[in-house]
Amino acid sequence: MSDTVQMRDVIVVGGGCYGTFYAGQLAKAKDKGKARYRSVIVVDREPRCRARVELGEAPDRAFVTREWTDYFAEFLGRAERARPGEPRDFIVPSPLMPHLMFEWVLARARQRWPERPIAVAPVPGDLGTPYDRAAPDRTRYVSFAEWICPTHCVEPATCPAIGRTRTWEMGDAVRALVARLQAQGEPVVGPALFVCRHHVFGVGTFAVDAVLEGDETVQTAGASGEPAAVLVGTISSCHGALNMLELGRWQAVEGGGRRSGDPSFTALDRP
Repeated sequence: MSDTVQMRDVIVVGGGCYGTFYAGQLAKAKDKGKARYRSVIVVDREPRCRARVELGEAPDRAFVTREWTDYFAEFLGRAERARPGEPRDFIVPSPLMPHLMFEWVLARARQRWPERPIAVAPVPGDLGTPYDRAAPDRTRYVSFAEWICPTHCVEPATCPAIGRTRTWEMGDAVRALVARLQAQGEPVVGPALFVCRHHVFGVGTFAVDAVLEGDETVQTAGASGEPAAVLVGTISSCHGALNMLELGRWQAVEGGGRRSGDPSFTALDRP
């Protein structure tokens, strides 16, 4: 059983075609002794989502009818890191979901510093990816793929779309971007990355622990009260969603407290 994947709870984002496939694959992996977990929780706003209709509830499978943002606000807000040697909780993202983990980290920062200027800034710089688009909410979607990827690709060393060795890694590109911004004098820290990897039977996940670590990165970055920015990304080897969380300066006020200051930065491009 040494090759059995050990998990605690697995949160599947969405109960549509993708979530149905992922929840089904996790059940198959468990039946074949390739995975152990306490429960799979499928979150979808539709009470009769496809996964519930096709798979149904089981002792180790549950469905939550709720908006994703609301669900993660509660779930992650009370989550704790796994103790050493204990199985961890995991999240299975959907290719069609918004940047939910950044939304949670941003909300946590605003709760932590209610009087401080906190904004979503454009992600500056060039990552060198052929696909690079910014959404209206300033999420930057990037990809190394210049082709249509196979459905449920696990991003192996040999890219199945081109039949050649994969020479790219999104995490390296994002870390290099942060290093370049820092070299230019930008107050950017991180990146806080939630990296989706193939886990078992075609299912990609990232650990809840990684999201909690990202929240701690933001807390550390803002502890001094000086302006700072944290690059936050949910990525795989080939694709990514990136956001820049911008923390404005706290200014000392009479009585020893602090008040919000000017959130602007000297060089980060803000249209």
